[in-house]
Amino acid sequence: MARRYDSRTTIFSPEGRLFQVEYAMEAISHAGTVLAVLSKEGIAMAAEKKVTGKLLDLSLAPGGEKMGGEGTEAWMGGGGEKIFLLNNNILAGLAGITSDANSLVNFARNSAQKHLFTYDEDIPVEMLVQRLCDMKQGYTQFGGLRPFGVALLYMGWDPIYGFQLYQSDPSGNYSGWKATCVGSNHSSATSLLKQDYKEELSLEEAKSLCLKVMSKTMDSTKLSSEKLEFATMTLNPTTKQPLSKIYRPSELDSLLRDLELGGTAEDAVGAMEGTGGGGGGNVAIST
Repeated sequence: MARRYDSRTTIFSPEGRLFQVEYAMEAISHAGTVLAVLSKEGIAMAAEKKVTGKLLDLSLAPGGEKMGGEGTEAWMGGGGEKIFLLNNNILAGLAGITSDANSLVNFARNSAQKHLFTYDEDIPVEMLVQRLCDMKQGYTQFGGLRPFGVALLYMGWDPIYGFQLYQSDPSGNYSGWKATCVGSNHSSATSLLKQDYKEELSLEEAKSLCLKVMSKTMDSTKLSSEKLEFATMTLNPTTKQPLSKIYRPSELDSLLRDLELGGTAEDAVGAMEGTGGGGGGNVAIST
C-alpha cells in the first residue's frame, strides 16, 4: 500500500503519513549513535564514528587550526565526521547521511555569521535551531526535493536561557532535552539515561554518564578515539563566555582510561611505540 504514496514527499497517505519523511528517519536509526547530557555546569556530547580504519589518514581532515574566537577550544580533529562547531557558542552532533549534514552545517555557520555581522553578538541557540528546522521542513513540503536524511543534536549557551540542548529530525521538528540520544541503539541508550540522569549533575558526572552509556550501547567492547568523538560546552571561568571543546584523540583516550572505559596506560605506551614516536600528522589513532 505504501508504494502508491511514497513516490513524492508532498503526497499524504490515507492515514495522514508522509512516507519519505519516515524513510529518512529510518536511515537515521541505522547511523552511529550520538548522545548528549545537560548539566548545571555545561553539556557533554559523545558520538560513535562509523568510518574507521587503520589506513584512514585523519591528518587530511582540517585538524590543525582552532575555530572560533578567543577562548574557544573547538578543534576539528578526530576525523570531523560526527561533531561540528557551528558558532562560538554552539556545537552540533549528527546522525545520518554525512553529506546531507555538511550542507546543513554550512547553512548554520553562514546564518550564525550573518547574525554576528548584523547585531555584533552571537546568535541565540534556539534561533539558529529554528532557522535550520525551517529549512528542513521546506524540503518536505515542495515537489522535486527530498528530506535531509540526518538528525542533529545541538548544544550551546546564550545569555537568555543559559545552557541548552536541542534535537531535530528530518521533518523539521525540534525539542529541548535534558539528555537525549539519536542513531542506532537509541532506545536502549534512552532507557539508560532515564535511569541514571539526575537534575544536579556536574559536568564531570555528565561526561562520565555519556561515555558509560556509549560503552553499553556500542557494538564494540572497548572504547577508543578511533571509534568515538567527544565534545563539551562550558563557560570560561574568567570571562564567563562559552567555551567549546572538541576533544583531540589523545585527550579522549586519556579520559577513557581515567574512567576505565578504554585502553590502559600500557596500551597507550604500546601504541606510541608502534608508531615510533614519529609521523607528520597532528592526529593519532588509538588502536
